[in-house]
Amino acid sequence: MNPTSIATVSLSGDLPEKLQAIAAAGFDAVEVFENDFLTFDGGPREVGRMVADLGMTISAFQPFRDFEGMPEPLRARGFARAERKFAIMNELGAELMLICSNVSPQALGGVDRAAADLHELGDLAARFGVRVGYEALAWGRHVNDYRDAWEIVRRADHERIGVILDSFHTLARQSPLGPIASIPGDRIFLVQLADAPKLDMDVLSWSRHFRCFPGQGDLPVADFMRAVAQTGYTGPLSHEIFNDQFRAGSARRLATDGMRSLIALADQAKPHLPPRAQVLGVEFIEFALDEDTAAELSGLLSALGFRQTGAHVSKSVARWSQGGINLLLNTETDGFAQSHAIMHGPGVCAIALRVDDVGRTMARADGLKIPRFEQPVGPGELQIPAIRGVGGSLIYFTQPAGDLGHIWEKDFVPVRQASPTAALLQSVDHISQSMDYEEMLSWLLFYSALFQLDRIPQLAIADPGGLVESRPLVSASGSLRFVLNGSQATRTLSSRFVSEHFGSGVQHIAFDAPDIFAAVKAMRAAGLSFLDIPENYYEDLEARHGLEPAMIDALREHHILYDRDGEAEFLQVYTHVFAQRFFFEIVERRSGYAGFGAVNAPIRLAAQAREARPVTMPRSLRER
Repeated sequence: MNPTSIATVSLSGDLPEKLQAIAAAGFDAVEVFENDFLTFDGGPREVGRMVADLGMTISAFQPFRDFEGMPEPLRARGFARAERKFAIMNELGAELMLICSNVSPQALGGVDRAAADLHELGDLAARFGVRVGYEALAWGRHVNDYRDAWEIVRRADHERIGVILDSFHTLARQSPLGPIASIPGDRIFLVQLADAPKLDMDVLSWSRHFRCFPGQGDLPVADFMRAVAQTGYTGPLSHEIFNDQFRAGSARRLATDGMRSLIALADQAKPHLPPRAQVLGVEFIEFALDEDTAAELSGLLSALGFRQTGAHVSKSVARWSQGGINLLLNTETDGFAQSHAIMHGPGVCAIALRVDDVGRTMARADGLKIPRFEQPVGPGELQIPAIRGVGGSLIYFTQPAGDLGHIWEKDFVPVRQASPTAALLQSVDHISQSMDYEEMLSWLLFYSALFQLDRIPQLAIADPGGLVESRPLVSASGSLRFVLNGSQATRTLSSRFVSEHFGSGVQHIAFDAPDIFAAVKAMRAAGLSFLDIPENYYEDLEARHGLEPAMIDALREHHILYDRDGEAEFLQVYTHVFAQRFFFEIVERRSGYAGFGAVNAPIRLAAQAREARPVTMPRSLRER
């Protein structure tokens, strides 16, 4: 793998904080952004020492703007500026300066004029023992295509002058990738990498606010990398990201994301890790609870048709099952689950996924620098491999073959049931996780780099308290569906969950029912009530879809929501929120419906907002 690098502009914080985060993530080098240097209260030698002490080198000092093709006296001023920057680079210990193609309205066109300027600059760079890389900005005045930038560098014909390739500037303009292979690898001085969501806006605004790490956006960055690989380039692969979310996020988290992104991208271009894990299903979902909350949840699960089918051989963990669903209620008073409950309150502390090969899955997680988790187990009990997941929760892995395919026989004692009943629910349909808006891209990268999951386009859903961004991730077989939710508004249900849960986590779990009407009828007979849906919804539903009156009546009676996509249908119903933390959804998919009923989400969110606990005004204010 090529040396790894990242530009300081990609992260939040001051320069020392950025450098420490970059080093902690394992990068080999760093691009020092000029503004980070200018705002640092120390000289260039001090910056150079900090970088060296952290075990890194400086891959580039950047950017140098509006240089080539300028009329006098601006041309002379440009060379004077460059000489000053080269002197600073010598003190920094930086060997490469990045020049962006000129955007000044005073810039003069002409490939030969630009080449002559760069050749003369190369002579100046040689005096200082440095090199210059020339990059085509997608919005450059005369040069906005890497092919033109390379032609200028080729004509400049100077060993100190090379080209810099940037995935965003190349892909944003939809420039062909084939010609990259014709550039000699030793004439490429740096490769910068950035992805971005597909947006219909001007390229400059798109670049300055919405870039992201490869794997977090929609651009074909892997195709760009494969084209670069054909040149024989062996220099650094460096991130240069301008993103408003990144500027507000944790520098250490983002630096880790950046390293994970580079590893995953390199694996796409030239596989060196085990393949992404194929998820066969959800083995279990574990809740961390105290005794009282566990008793309440047991009552809810019983009404949903679950029965306790097992007890852990050594721990206070009960297994509740139905169809292919297994839920664990953990009331241990020490260990990970108890720590999770203290930190976050009652809720999901772990998810176990059944994968094709646990060993390969863990090896890929190691390669992506995803932390493992281990805790002591009793004699004869299974050590189930696990990694750290969303909000400090865990993801365990099992597989059909070997001991990990027999966890229920080895770690649990069966609980005798009065009489088996037909399952109302058959599987976990999807798991919805709410998180800080700034974390969504991190977990999108985490899941898509580790598992074989397709990314569904992001949706903006109206909550009474603001907009919620929702991003589904789905396996081809439907064996695993995650929905990531985040909101910049503080009063949405998603944001309130994150604040009250003290971090990200599972907010709701959807179960698949073969017959939702039969399931809901049986659950209501068991004393369960469901989220109340307004009458206006059903009147509109009848008008939109032309459903039979009997169908509308049945939906209304059981508080079931409905959506249709062609001939495919989706029915869904929600429980009330449990312990002000999480809730369950029951769905039925008909004729291959692939979505999540997004059209119904505002209805559900408004209904939940009406049921939410009222905000109590302080007595001192009430009495004014």
